[in-house]
Amino acid sequence: MPAGRPSKYKPEYAEQAYKLALLGATDKEMADFFGVSEQTLNAWKQQHPKFFESLSEGKIIADAKVAQRLYTRAIGYKVEEETYEDGVLKKTVVKEVVPDVTAAIFWLKNRQRDKWRDKHEIDATLNPGDLTPEQAEALLRGYFDGQK
Repeated sequence: MPAGRPSKYKPEYAEQAYKLALLGATDKEMADFFGVSEQTLNAWKQQHPKFFESLSEGKIIADAKVAQRLYTRAIGYKVEEETYEDGVLKKTVVKEVVPDVTAAIFWLKNRQRDKWRDKHEIDATLNPGDLTPEQAEALLRGYFDGQK
């Protein structure tokens, strides 16, 4: 017989975890919802495969939906708006929603970090022989002048 307190885990928690993940809940928020610590929530993930699968699936679906919506905003889209009068369709108008520059930048900075990030790293390593003696002397002089 295992020592310690009995687990608070219930099989219906798997479905609840799935729904919470779809809503974007973090592990901390889920632990609070179930009235346990994050450590306990992590133990449940290991001890109850169905719970872990439900939670993971919910997160994947939620993230995929948000990514799809972000992509749609980044490239723009068209939407039909219908106008009714007395329950009768009067007209349909197709409106174009222009691409959202912020969404496009966000998408590219995350999907192509090396090409779109704001900060670029430059390798400025000098090897012996890269500079003439005059350049090396000027560089050192500037360095030591700045130290005063």
